[in-house]
Amino acid sequence: MGFADMIEHMDAVNWTVLIVLIVMSAMSIFWIIFNAIKAARLKGSTDRVINTFWETPNAQDAIRFMEEQPKSEPFSKVALDAAQAAAHHQRHEGSRLVESLNRSEFVDRALRQAVTRESLKLEDGLTVLATVGATAPFVGLLGTVWGIYRALIRIGASGQADIGAVAGPVGEALIMTAIGLGVAIPAVLGYNFFVRLNRGTNNKLDTFAHDLHDFFATGSRVGETPAPAKV
Repeated sequence: MGFADMIEHMDAVNWTVLIVLIVMSAMSIFWIIFNAIKAARLKGSTDRVINTFWETPNAQDAIRFMEEQPKSEPFSKVALDAAQAAAHHQRHEGSRLVESLNRSEFVDRALRQAVTRESLKLEDGLTVLATVGATAPFVGLLGTVWGIYRALIRIGASGQADIGAVAGPVGEALIMTAIGLGVAIPAVLGYNFFVRLNRGTNNKLDTFAHDLHDFFATGSRVGETPAPAKV
């Protein structure tokens, strides 16, 4: 009884189940590491990007700073979309576009689209983690059921029905369930951790987007004196 004996007696179905579990585990580990690195980078840059944007006295310098940020940095991309929307609206004053949407509505629409896009990027890999966490135990259970079925056939063919003859093959088959749980548990823990982390990031994105809307629509954040120049 043991993992080596289980490997020795595995057929095509058991091998398929084991390979599927190995692939699921590899995918889960990859996305956990990928999201952990991304979350660490984002945590280190979020406050710096936001504070630098608001503390830079010149709006053009602030926008230039946002353009220098990595493509994976979400807050800078939201700010750039808002700035581009405000500039586009200003360039087309007197056109049908301006008549149909005022500056506030145009910036608001751009910000909504930007926040939605960046929020979706934060969810990269979470679907895989959720799928692995939900299905891996059942994949392992399939391997166990099939292993028990084949073990009972072997026991019946041998004519031995005592507990010693049954315990070994059935115990080996149960290893598949343990492997399935071992694959699922890290995926579930990773999924819950990153969902909670993304919830906080999305709240910061919403807050930043509201401040950006006030700034590009009125020239100042709420509670601040309007700046004399507009972007």
